[in-house]
Amino acid sequence: MERKDFLKGLGLVGLGSLAVPIINACNSDDDASTDSSATDTTEATDTGSSSGSSTCSVTPSETAGPFPTKSPSSLVKSDITSDRTGIPLTINITIQNKNASCAALAGAIVDIWHCDKDGYYSEYGGTGMQSADFTSVHFLRGRQTTNANGLVNFTSIFPGWYSGRATHIHVHIYNSSGTSLLVTQIAFPEGSGSAVVLVNASTANGYTKGMSGYTYNANDNVFSDGVSAELSTVTGSVAAGFVLTHTINVAG
Repeated sequence: MERKDFLKGLGLVGLGSLAVPIINACNSDDDASTDSSATDTTEATDTGSSSGSSTCSVTPSETAGPFPTKSPSSLVKSDITSDRTGIPLTINITIQNKNASCAALAGAIVDIWHCDKDGYYSEYGGTGMQSADFTSVHFLRGRQTTNANGLVNFTSIFPGWYSGRATHIHVHIYNSSGTSLLVTQIAFPEGSGSAVVLVNASTANGYTKGMSGYTYNANDNVFSDGVSAELSTVTGSVAAGFVLTHTINVAG
């Protein structure tokens, strides 16, 4: 906790120990240890659990990171894929209100963003933080408003990873008036049968780095102090795509 709190104070949580090289490093391809043809029909078995199902405490807040969405109100859409290629991922996020015994929070505004299969973010680049220049595009970013069940859905691709960070999705939640309620991140289950391992072995789908050099949740600067409340459930297969389900509790 002490290291994470220190990094938060510097605004560097999630960048790892060296901010400058982490995104540059993500462009170097590592050999996948498993051929994708052997895993295309394998279903993820290590699915974790959706937070909020057994507790009514606010989900931990986390840094928005160095690449937050610049104009989220202009990106109201459920399909955030744009031109990015990769294994399909459906993202189902439920927002609950701790102040109402964790009842579903309708009308909440939910922004999400994540990197592409190669570890790059849109709206940034051409600098030491990210060598590839994607400053003029807006892939893998979107905004939706929760329905009566507190649910939003996004269509995307399975995120890749970059040095110093485990696979993750950023989330920023506002109330219906636009007041910020929580900035947090979603973690992915790991393990030999997990979607993270299966996806990163799928060179046929462009995931070329494998797991060599991957930072696991336990060593991630954001998740290393405990990940249970931020751990999603992920089901599916490389061939059929994956579905991520997660619940986030806010003080609405």
